[in-house]
Amino acid sequence: MSAAPQSTIKHLVALTRSIIPPVHPGGRPFVAGGVVGTLLVRRFSKRAGVAGGVLTAWLAWFFREPERVTPQRPGIALAPADGTVSHVVEAVPPAELGLPAEPMLRVSAFLSVFDVHVQRIPAAGEVVRAVHRPGQFLSADLDEASEVNERNSLHVRTADGHDLAVVQIAGLVARRIFSYVREGEKVVAGKTYGLIRFGSRVDLYLPLGSRVLVEPGQRTIGGETVLAELPGV
Repeated sequence: MSAAPQSTIKHLVALTRSIIPPVHPGGRPFVAGGVVGTLLVRRFSKRAGVAGGVLTAWLAWFFREPERVTPQRPGIALAPADGTVSHVVEAVPPAELGLPAEPMLRVSAFLSVFDVHVQRIPAAGEVVRAVHRPGQFLSADLDEASEVNERNSLHVRTADGHDLAVVQIAGLVARRIFSYVREGEKVVAGKTYGLIRFGSRVDLYLPLGSRVLVEPGQRTIGGETVLAELPGV
């Protein structure tokens, strides 16, 4: 094969990857199960096979992990998730993280079933603590969901010494929360660290004095949207 066709093929592959994001590892078993199920039912009914194919394609789309361009400006906190900002309030961070029982700024984002459901590290630093806590499954858009729903919480200390807390919260539909980082691990801003299966919510707690740059109702892009400038910037 000549150099020109090879270059064209590589370009088409790169273009396809930019349009169709890869599936997060946590979703691959679901997609594989959908493929197998579709092949099985298609032997008995073409219509059922088409429905199975559509469902499998939706699962691949739901568990997508698109590449993101992470801002490198120092002293900022990034959105940990795609979604819609539902609350910007002062609130005490989850007690299980061992942070002082004093209010911080909490920016909450609600994730619908149409949003990307991987979560990303909001700022470079170190994971001080990671805790999973069982709880209820209220609708994630309710304010009290931050207190009573099942959740996975991270305490991240930035390179500048700021303490952040990022909390994955289960919702009415979401029943499984995954986190892939450990206490003591060094983390990079924008890195994928977790996944929530189906509708959910993610809270980011910021130090008082941070300059929040988003408003309720605004859309965020995980790993790209700058939620706040931290104190001292």
